[in-house]
Amino acid sequence: MTAGMSQIMNGKKNEAKREEEKLPSDNTQRVVFFSLLMDLLAFTMILPLFPALLDHYRSVDDGQGLYSIIQTQIQKFSTFLNAPDKVTTVLYGGFLGSLYSFLQFLGSPIVGALSDVYGRKPMMLLCLGGIALSHLLWALSSNFGIFILARVIGGISKGNVSLSMAIISDVTTQSTRQRAMALVGIAFSVGFVIGPMIGAYFAKATMLGGRQGPWYVVPALCAFLLAACDLIYVACCMKESLPAKGRVKSLSTGISGALAYINPTDLFRFSSVGNLTDTATKQLRSLGKAYFFYLFIYSGLEFTLTFLCHYTFGFSRMQQGWMFLGIGTTMALLQSCWVRRIPPNRTQFYAELGLWLVIPSYVIVALAKSIWTLCFGIFVYSVSTAMVVTCMMTLVSKIGPENQTGAITGIFRSLGALARACGPIVASIAFWSLGSSTTYLIGAAALVVPPLILRKIRI
Repeated sequence: MTAGMSQIMNGKKNEAKREEEKLPSDNTQRVVFFSLLMDLLAFTMILPLFPALLDHYRSVDDGQGLYSIIQTQIQKFSTFLNAPDKVTTVLYGGFLGSLYSFLQFLGSPIVGALSDVYGRKPMMLLCLGGIALSHLLWALSSNFGIFILARVIGGISKGNVSLSMAIISDVTTQSTRQRAMALVGIAFSVGFVIGPMIGAYFAKATMLGGRQGPWYVVPALCAFLLAACDLIYVACCMKESLPAKGRVKSLSTGISGALAYINPTDLFRFSSVGNLTDTATKQLRSLGKAYFFYLFIYSGLEFTLTFLCHYTFGFSRMQQGWMFLGIGTTMALLQSCWVRRIPPNRTQFYAELGLWLVIPSYVIVALAKSIWTLCFGIFVYSVSTAMVVTCMMTLVSKIGPENQTGAITGIFRSLGALARACGPIVASIAFWSLGSSTTYLIGAAALVVPPLILRKIRI
């Protein structure tokens, strides 16, 4: 009996030792946090500027550039559909939004697979270098073609977010991972609250200051400076989190695993997750469908919101920035003070509540005739957004064996990226051809489906 107890105690000591070896210091988590914060501040600067940017490229096109070539094709359809010319820029925006997300959807798993073979830090530096280059190209984009090239490079390089998750998993234990992942949420909240305001402020200051050159150069250079600082900071301060002995030996093995996160059929069937019971498989597939359908509709309406405010209510760049500040602040306050404290047995209830709540928010936005009504709809939208994704990801983490949690949440992130790759272009086509009110009302009606799917399962 004593010998058996001794073996158990020694086993626990060895396990604790291995966990301690996995946590070299808190420095890596801190570096990841500040790296993500700088990246997200730079990334979100462009958000309130999108409608005005596309109007700018239309005005400077010489009639033979890429914008005019695309415009000629669009006009053939606009005549048939009787769509107003002034909202054609929403199609360009939808295309760019979907293209960016689609490249991120393809690139992130491949970057993750390469990092399993060659290490996290080299791939992180490669991604951050590409992001810095994309911001520099934006600053130099004298025409629409260069701007598209900048967005393409930025989308391909956006694997730094998934790499940050992998690095945190490398240096944390199961018991400390949730607290470390909370830093990622804080970085996103701060970035999406402050970044759009910075972009809008510099754009407005440039125009009021009468400086030479396009009005977007200063916010673009500011984004480039932040991205360059991020690159230098990671190069100097980040330690490799995946030692050589823990890496995948074969590149083909890593790439084949990444393909499971790109193939839509495998994603919806959760083919790469093993050791699941029939009940868990059905739960995951139903939850995956609800999550994808929600984000598909939601991301499209979310993306076109800036265009609605621009065309219908005449929002300036600064007003767009204030709108993002209000959305981000509401979400950050709710998530930090309330959502993260929701009891586990109430998570599904609040996930469903958030899914139902998003429907009236879009109805209010669709029918809004005054700015105050619009603001109320956006506030309801912010409250629902703060609840849905967090609660649904928590539900996901409860299903399946614990050692498969990483794979399951990875599939859900890929489903979300795929939805965001499809949603903006579909919603933008509807916005252009049917009008904003009809588009938002159709989207609100379609959003009835996700909560009905979620209601059928019990987790």
